[in-house]
Amino acid sequence: MKRVLLFLFLFLSISFYAQKKKKDTLPKPTWKIHGRFAFIFNQSSFSNWASGGENTIAGNININYDFNYKKKNLNWDTRLITSYGLSYISDKGYRKTDDRFELNSLAGLKTGKYWFLSFITNFKTQYTKGFSYKKEPKLLVSEFLSPAYLTFGPGMLWKKSDALNFNIAPATARYTFVNDFFSGKFGVAQGKNKAFSLGFNFSGYYKFSLMTNVEMENILTLYSDYLKAAGNIDLDYQTNIHFVVNKHIKMHMTFHIIIDDNASSKIQFRQLFGLGVNYSFHQKVTY
Repeated sequence: MKRVLLFLFLFLSISFYAQKKKKDTLPKPTWKIHGRFAFIFNQSSFSNWASGGENTIAGNININYDFNYKKKNLNWDTRLITSYGLSYISDKGYRKTDDRFELNSLAGLKTGKYWFLSFITNFKTQYTKGFSYKKEPKLLVSEFLSPAYLTFGPGMLWKKSDALNFNIAPATARYTFVNDFFSGKFGVAQGKNKAFSLGFNFSGYYKFSLMTNVEMENILTLYSDYLKAAGNIDLDYQTNIHFVVNKHIKMHMTFHIIIDDNASSKIQFRQLFGLGVNYSFHQKVTY
């Protein structure tokens, strides 16, 4: 009887230890946080310069955060993209050169090796008033939350890594918000402050190294509205190229193209080039 009790005790002890060890080896919920801060400064000064020129001071601040959460089959990626830039030109004063706030959130439930059932949310706007200086007096063309865009909907995510993924959302809702001053613009009907659309959304992200110390980042979004011109596709494509000089000095190039008939009948293009101070950090939290 004592032997039976001893064997039973040993069996239960070994079973408990095996179960505890198996439980401890299960993947733990993990947060990965990547933050980037960059300041780009440009200055030019002229005095008795024969060929002419205007004194100029310009600065641009970029703050980006990536939050990646993993727990078993759940994957949740959130990206904050925000930037603001000003230039001062003698005799013309201050002018805005960059103004962007964008928040992307993509939650996925794994169904295959690289496939996830997903839900995407996107919000974007600008911080301050924007003007067109093509004519005098200057023309107000945007301000805080006018316009603002909120996009969300279910879909399918293909994700090979944090650096390569795309999402297909065939039933995506999008709201466009404006204040009373911009009523009748950006696709919002006159007398209204918001517009609703339902359409197909495709978003993709790809980051890779072109060569040593040179990194290229591609962000693409396509949207087609079923309720209006379904064949008309809005495009938002941005390329960022980072050249690493040393730990805290980087050269940065941005090429940004937007095609959106509700915002402008012409192709919008933005280009930024600069050398500045850069600070980047990575943090991993497991619990």
